Amino acid sequence: MSCILNIETSTSVCSVAVSQDGQTVFVKEDLTGPSHAVSLGVFVDEALSFINSHAIPLDAVAVSCGPGSYTGLRIGVSMAKGICYGSNVPLIGIPTLKILCVPVLLYHDLPEDALLCPMLDARRMEVYASIYDRALNVKRETAADIIDENSYLDFLDKYPVYFFGNGSAKCKGKIMHPNAHFIEDIYPLAKMMFPLAEKAVACKDYKDVAYFEPFYLKEFVASQPKKLL
Repeated sequence: MSCILNIETSTSVCSVAVSQDGQTVFVKEDLTGPSHAVSLGVFVDEALSFINSHAIPLDAVAVSCGPGSYTGLRIGVSMAKGICYGSNVPLIGIPTLKILCVPVLLYHDLPEDALLCPMLDARRMEVYASIYDRALNVKRETAADIIDENSYLDFLDKYPVYFFGNGSAKCKGKIMHPNAHFIEDIYPLAKMMFPLAEKAVACKDYKDVAYFEPFYLKEFVASQPKKLL
């Protein structure tokens, strides 16, 4: 097990957590943002002070790597890189949409064949979404989706699909399939990153601190076929 500093700034929520031996031992969150430029430095300073005061050796820094807000991700990744350079510890990048899945898997009773569809809000009726099974195997890669009554029918006709994240609320009136289920109040939070961060440490799945860049929504949109824009 490891001591990991987790940083999540991909949406308007700013959060920092320290996990040790598979448990969260320190948490700071601001759900009223966006205020990352103000809050993140304070939260990280308090987290590092907690680590030092408890004589815990820091093993890695994990940061949400998007998709997400351009400004939020830049602030979070820049902070994570700085700590990695200063403390000589490795960097872990965790997809935002996977982070959204963790509280659903931990705290909601899902059927064995359930699929998870985390969503980030975009303009109008567009969302950024992936589809995973309960083991977080990718069933469909992240894509920019324009939501209508036919969205995700290939999956909904076969499996119960659970939609959540800040893009799911506007989909309720469009996706009316009986296999569609919506879970409210799911946010990407640093305290939910630790299972994914621990797995990355075990696999030594680290990022190159010098060259790592997050997965900005604007870059993702630019890479999509014109019909999705």
